[in-house]
Amino acid sequence: MSTAAQIAANQANSQYSTGPKTGTGKAAAARNNFRHGLAPASLFWVLPSECQSEFDTLLAAFRDDHQPATSTEETLVQAMAEHHWLRHRALRLEESCFDFTTGQVIDAQKLSLYLRYQTTHERAFHKALNDLLKLRAEKRKEEIGFERQQHVREEQTRIQEKHEMAKKVYRQPALTLEVEEVSRAA
Repeated sequence: MSTAAQIAANQANSQYSTGPKTGTGKAAAARNNFRHGLAPASLFWVLPSECQSEFDTLLAAFRDDHQPATSTEETLVQAMAEHHWLRHRALRLEESCFDFTTGQVIDAQKLSLYLRYQTTHERAFHKALNDLLKLRAEKRKEEIGFERQQHVREEQTRIQEKHEMAKKVYRQPALTLEVEEVSRAA
C-alpha cells in the first residue's frame, strides 16, 4: 500500500508527464510505434531515408497525367501517388530479407509481411485509379446525357416543323383546287 507521501509525490510528478504540447513534439510522439511505414491506416510520410523531392516529382507527374478538377479527384490522385510510393518502399524492404551473396532468404517472416504490403498497396493504387476513372465516366455521362436530351428535343422540334410544313403544302393545293372550282362554277 502506498503512503500518503508517495501518492502526493506521484500526483506531483504526473503533472510533468502530460504528453507533448508542441507540434513537433506531437509529430515525434506519433512516430513512437513506427516500424516500416507500410500500414495503410498509418499517416503517410516520406521517410528520412527517402527523398521528399522524388515523392513531390511523382505526385506532380500524377497530377499532370490525370489533371484533377475537383477535390475528390485530387484526393484520389494523392492516394494513387502515396500507394505507388509505399509499394516501392515495400519492394526496397524486401531486398533486406535476402542474403546478397547466396540469394537465400534471411527473414521469411518479414519477407511475407513486405510481400503482403506490396500487394495491398498495388490493389489500393488500382482501386484509387478505378475510382477516378469511374468518377470521370459518370461526369461524362451526365454531360453527354444533357447534350443528348437537347439533341433529342431539337430533333423532335425539326420533325414537328417538317410535319407542319407538310401540312401546309398539303393544304395549299387543296385551297388552290377549291378556288379554281369556285371560279369555274361562277
